[in-house]
Amino acid sequence: MLVETIDQDIKKAMLAKDDARLRGLRAIKSALLLARTEKGASDIISEETELKVLQKLIKQRKESAEIYHAQNRNDLYQIEKEEMQVIEAYLPQQMDREEITVYLQGIIAKTGATSVKEMGKVMGAANKELAGKADGKTISEIVKQLLQ
Repeated sequence: MLVETIDQDIKKAMLAKDDARLRGLRAIKSALLLARTEKGASDIISEETELKVLQKLIKQRKESAEIYHAQNRNDLYQIEKEEMQVIEAYLPQQMDREEITVYLQGIIAKTGATSVKEMGKVMGAANKELAGKADGKTISEIVKQLLQ
């Protein structure tokens, strides 16, 4: 279970005095605890929920990093990048653009979508099958490109 792994890694990071890793791990632990205590949630978090939490953390860090970079706040930008690297280590291996394109072509063939109007069908299947392996924004861009 991810929560147990994170707890062990926090202890290791504390012993190693690795502040960047510790910040990232604590962010993950906090988000997972929050997900576990949400209304309607059970004590055990599903793997799918864990992936969504990690992806949300990555997305938040990317957005913050972009803002800090645009404002020339390299100190804060660096902190966000370090935390993002720690969080990414707990996600499955990300697919590259070519792999995503090939996979999406298969989904388009399966769903029979022929135009951008049917993008919803493809996106529903793609987001489910590629959860944690590809960014939703990238998937959306490629699907639009393929359905034109």
